[in-house]
Amino acid sequence: MLLSETPQTRFTASAFAPRPAEERGLARDEVRLLVGTPDGLEHAHFRDLAAHVHAGDVLVVNTSATTAGEVDASLDGAPVVLHVAHHLEDGDRVVELRMAPDAARAVLDAVPGAVVTVGDVRLVLQGPWPGGASSPTGSGNRLWRASVRGDLDRQLDWNGRPIAYGYLDRRYPLADYQTVFATHPGSAEMASAGRPFTPDLVTRLVTAGVQVAPVTLHTGVSSQEAGEAPGPEWFEVPPTSARLINGARDNGGRVIAVGTTATRAVESSVLGRHVVASRGWTSRVVTPAQPPRVVDGLVTGWHDPMASHLLLVEAVAGAGLTQAAYDAAVAEGYLWHEFGDSALLLRR
Repeated sequence: MLLSETPQTRFTASAFAPRPAEERGLARDEVRLLVGTPDGLEHAHFRDLAAHVHAGDVLVVNTSATTAGEVDASLDGAPVVLHVAHHLEDGDRVVELRMAPDAARAVLDAVPGAVVTVGDVRLVLQGPWPGGASSPTGSGNRLWRASVRGDLDRQLDWNGRPIAYGYLDRRYPLADYQTVFATHPGSAEMASAGRPFTPDLVTRLVTAGVQVAPVTLHTGVSSQEAGEAPGPEWFEVPPTSARLINGARDNGGRVIAVGTTATRAVESSVLGRHVVASRGWTSRVVTPAQPPRVVDGLVTGWHDPMASHLLLVEAVAGAGLTQAAYDAAVAEGYLWHEFGDSALLLRR
């Protein structure tokens, strides 16, 4: 699905993180943190987060764990790289086909009925997911619903690896793609905004009176091209987290979502002025035209130009603050993507 809105923020990404922070000689919480509020910008490190949030604020965190969603396969006998995402209720899977050997580009010329094999497992492409073609070029299709014959999860356990893209300098193990909050496997790609948190930092935040509200949203593949909306994703907001979020709002605290995934989950659970416990598939897309009703701030990484996630950032922080933050991040050499640097953007 194509979005009718486009981000106002204009920039050229400065640099990509080619490896995890630990491989760069840093602790996870030593990545840089740009703090942006209506009062201005401040450069810090992620471990300083407790100095920029208040007692009574609530951090909404995603408990989804990353799965090994990439595996070598063949499409009607030709080599491809298969990206595997959601489990659907009828046993089908959502998949993306990428060019072998490095998954640099999507395969767009597959057709319904085509057979993908992974070891002894056969997948048959049934049709576009979630409905209507998805394509960065306007022709062909990128995401598929596929029926599965055989144990695909076992093949992924044996031969799968984390989904990765060409800006990384090499492959990294699945453990590098987990956050301290990850307890429920299901994400095709890491909910990366939570990666810089450490047990020590979480302890300091809770000791300072900041509450932590866990939600779950299982991510799909993040390879959307400019203008493509995120597809449906499965989420859950439990009753205890709904109560924490509502209590914080009722008492003047701020609701700060850790990542676009946590934002999407919370905003999919709003009824009237309150968050309610809910679970299921969400197609909610947060944009300036469909703004958040609960989330006041965002802990986030840095997103590509024209990406749908950038619309969510603008919707939470405002276009002016978002542009100022991205200008400063580019000027100061902040690192992009899942192993990169972070921002805390607060609209109040």
